[in-house]
Amino acid sequence: MILHHHPSVEEAINSLLSMDLVLIVVCTACGLGLLWAFINYLGIRSVDVKAKSGLADHQQKLILEIGEKIADGASEFLKQEYLVCLIFVLLMFVVIYGAVEQFKTAYTASAFLLGAITSMLCGLIGMQIAIYTNYRVAFCARRGLADAFKTAYRGGTVMGFALVSIALLTLTLLIVLFQRLMGLSNTSGEENHYYLKLFEAITGYGLGGSTVALFGRVGGGIYTKAADVGADLVGKIEQNLAEDSPKNPATIADNVGDNVGDIAGMGADLFGSFAESTCAALVISSNTLFAANADGVHAADIHLQNLMFPLVLVAFGIVVCILTSIIGVYVNNVDYESKIESALKYQIIISTVLLAGAIYGAAIISYPQNFVLTELQGVQVLHPWKPYLCALFGLVSGMLIGMVTEYMTSHSYQPVRDVAGSCETGPATNIIYGLALGYMSTVVPVILIALTAYGACHFMGYYGVALAALGMLSNLPISLALDGYGPISDNAGGISEMSELGAEVRRRTDSLDAAGNTTAAIGKGFAIGSATLVALSLYGGFLHNSGLTSTQTPISLTDPMLFAMLLIGAMLPYAFSALTMKSVGKAALKMVEEIRRQIREKPGILTGTVEPDYKACIRISTRSSLIEMIAPGCLVTICSYLGHLHSYPNWACFRSKSYRWIPPRSHHFWCATRHICCQLWRCLGQC
Repeated sequence: MILHHHPSVEEAINSLLSMDLVLIVVCTACGLGLLWAFINYLGIRSVDVKAKSGLADHQQKLILEIGEKIADGASEFLKQEYLVCLIFVLLMFVVIYGAVEQFKTAYTASAFLLGAITSMLCGLIGMQIAIYTNYRVAFCARRGLADAFKTAYRGGTVMGFALVSIALLTLTLLIVLFQRLMGLSNTSGEENHYYLKLFEAITGYGLGGSTVALFGRVGGGIYTKAADVGADLVGKIEQNLAEDSPKNPATIADNVGDNVGDIAGMGADLFGSFAESTCAALVISSNTLFAANADGVHAADIHLQNLMFPLVLVAFGIVVCILTSIIGVYVNNVDYESKIESALKYQIIISTVLLAGAIYGAAIISYPQNFVLTELQGVQVLHPWKPYLCALFGLVSGMLIGMVTEYMTSHSYQPVRDVAGSCETGPATNIIYGLALGYMSTVVPVILIALTAYGACHFMGYYGVALAALGMLSNLPISLALDGYGPISDNAGGISEMSELGAEVRRRTDSLDAAGNTTAAIGKGFAIGSATLVALSLYGGFLHNSGLTSTQTPISLTDPMLFAMLLIGAMLPYAFSALTMKSVGKAALKMVEEIRRQIREKPGILTGTVEPDYKACIRISTRSSLIEMIAPGCLVTICSYLGHLHSYPNWACFRSKSYRWIPPRSHHFWCATRHICCQLWRCLGQC
């Protein structure tokens, strides 16, 4: 009897796959993401603040003037910050070009430069849309809560979808360009490391994005906290002024800080996590993933599209997030304050549920029906459902971290109410309660990250950990939309106060801002969780490419050098935190002195007859943050390079991306500094 083989659905789909199909899927998703961002921009633009709509002439004039002042201050800071970053990036370009590529080819250096520029562009787009939206939200709050919520969320949506679409499209085109320049085909042939050089060069893209994110988070964080502390100490405590009072000289600087810190800084931070996790997965898979038959025997050449799951995953995430945000913009009618937090929370839940199915489709499109990973011990035949599970672990873990963060930071739940109640007995008990809540809030997220890392590593080694990080970031457009919504709403509250729009308008913007504080915390949770998984996957890639995963060159914590360097690595986050906290204190001190000087020399400021010199406070925050961000930034960068110099004897000419040049027994300091980087990135999420 003759048995006829009927191909499965996976086999039928796999037979149709090609790199061209992957490019079509990715580019189409990016195009849809940019189109959706533009549609939402048009929705924001349709709010005409200059139209006569019941506003008094002086109120309308104040809205436009204050919006312009915030925009000018934010643009000036970002221009100066990016000038400093650009100088550093160009210096690093020369270092990478010489040290990594010996002044021959410039693949890694060019990718580094492109990643840095893309990160700057994403931060700039996010900040521009925020300062374009904030005063329109205040204007819409006069008509009702629903219009104000929709406008604020649209602003975050433009930021989220534009950033992710540009980042993914740039990375995809860079891979295609380097493939053509290196003369690589879409099939590997018999060479095991055929695509390794390509993806090692691509890692420069992630490094460039992370470098800008480092300075963006530190500089923006110092700026916003210095302005916030200075404004509150003098304005609220000493002069008994209201929140965001126009009589406070630091009010504009405080509102500028929301944009440069929480918009541009967080956008660059999450872009760095996306770029690093994608590059980590590509590098690890480039010389470990091979097509196989049912017995685990290498049976076919690996195709380039079989390594493109990270890109296809993010592309599917863009499409799913578009559907989710349509619900947030067009379906939800947030006409009561009690609906705000639930509407935002459902965005995360809906996108997670939809992505749980979509990720499997991305795995089917990308992987062969049977494949093996040489990273795993023993021959294990893998199927597309295993990388799907790894990404699913990260996706679900991210949603749970977001829920825990919401519970710990929302005024709707008991923890925040307990902290508020502790204020009845004075600031000391409030600080104690707040610190206790902060420490306790880390327990569940750390356990979730640990379980995710363990499960992903169990199924697919460190490659699975990289996929888990990507899974956590697969709904990144929605995460960024929620993160951008918060500072926009916060600015709207300040503008409504300074524009004298009335108590009812301020109450509506405050309700939007209260939910925005929670969404900002959720964004930090995603940034920290994904960065931890990315650091672990990068460490795994180093171990694999340097041959340290074999039994002949084991890593042992009993090694004196390794143990000593781990102790130093554990100390460095405290040094980093001390530098940033001291920087905030020094900048805030200058801000306080400037506010006191203005009030002392111009008593008419407190009576409203003299306008404060807002620009002087903006200059203080700008100058202080740009100067003070250098030391923490250099601490992170120098430690990594010192570790590599110690690892490679020929330190005058080392290759940071070619790990196979590192002698197996000189890995100690490098291992420690990878641990350091993980810890420091976790600190950056809390700047």
